[in-house]
Amino acid sequence: MKRNQLKAVFGAAAVVLMLAACDNQGGKEGQGAEPTDAPPVVELPGLGDPADPTEAPTEGTETPTETEVANSAEEVPAGMYRSELTNEIISEDLKNQRPIAVMVDNESTALNHYGTSKADIVYELMNSTKNGRITRLMPIVKDWAQIDQFGSIRSARPTNFMLAAEWNAILCHDGGPYYIDEYTKKAYTNNLSGGFARFPNGKSMEYTEYITFDKYTNPQTGKSYDGLGKRIESARYSTEYNSYYPGQHFIFSDTELNLSDFHSDAFTAKEADLSGCFPHNSSKLVYNDGTGKYEYYEYGKKYADDGNGGAPLAFENVILQKTNYTQLDENGYLIYNCVIASKWDGYLLQNGEAIPITWSKYGESERTVFWNADGTEIVLNTGKTYIALVPDDVWSKLVLK
Repeated sequence: MKRNQLKAVFGAAAVVLMLAACDNQGGKEGQGAEPTDAPPVVELPGLGDPADPTEAPTEGTETPTETEVANSAEEVPAGMYRSELTNEIISEDLKNQRPIAVMVDNESTALNHYGTSKADIVYELMNSTKNGRITRLMPIVKDWAQIDQFGSIRSARPTNFMLAAEWNAILCHDGGPYYIDEYTKKAYTNNLSGGFARFPNGKSMEYTEYITFDKYTNPQTGKSYDGLGKRIESARYSTEYNSYYPGQHFIFSDTELNLSDFHSDAFTAKEADLSGCFPHNSSKLVYNDGTGKYEYYEYGKKYADDGNGGAPLAFENVILQKTNYTQLDENGYLIYNCVIASKWDGYLLQNGEAIPITWSKYGESERTVFWNADGTEIVLNTGKTYIALVPDDVWSKLVLK
């Protein structure tokens, strides 16, 4: 459906996709508190002139709802299905396969990364309150059998276990502070720690570890490393979704939607500047009008994946969620208070536009639910999604423009 057909619904309460009843388990004790500061950030610009009345539907013509537009799907070919992570049409052989979640070192010395642009979802989180609030990436990958080299790999934090559980993903990392010990023992957790392939890249040891699917032998040392397939088999982890899988994470539209066609609070947002929130990495996402995607930048330049021909990290959907945290010690280790039954603030960006949203997460292994202003669940466009957990004490430094 074309954009001029959709303008007729501008300003209407069109989102009718309702969240199925959710068992409100409440937040884990100590996992968050009510927000104490007013919603920050950007003074929302006006939406411009009202829709041209000549484009209004004629009498007797029904205005399409967001549901009807979203569900006007192309037929899925035999042997294929729509991915529960991106809604893209992929092989049905992957339908029940669990994804992996990978802890990727985001220090400048670890760049350039390998394989990350092939991820379906990418999280960015503050890894420490020190060192300029340096971040780590946590990509979620559905088709992990295609991995040749992914990383480099570093340690995990407690928050990563709870976020990986939302996807029933196997968390791949290299250790972590003792604060993760209780999370490695959670019934919902499957994780692989350390022992991944070491590549001769000329860097210090901590920057040489990568995931491979197949067995890998270092040509310099002659040492061999089991690949991901063998590691999962040896750990006796199911490669298919298990009883802790909370179900599909997002509602997707099969037809590309524009936020301003259905949300009167939409505003222009062709850049999400997180440099004030994550000053070490100076992360930001910039909308590319040619591709219709938000491209990731850090350290003052556009990100490039050396494992995929220098491809950018590019996303159809960007979610920014305001989250408070608890610092665990003087070393800067922390845990995000991401389990919370009340609604906290956030933004959804698509196609150069943004809307304010809220979010809740009712249990450690439950999915985070994102809400529109009218209380309905957000609808994502088909494609990849970037999610940043932005600390509440720097939320006011987020710039959308």
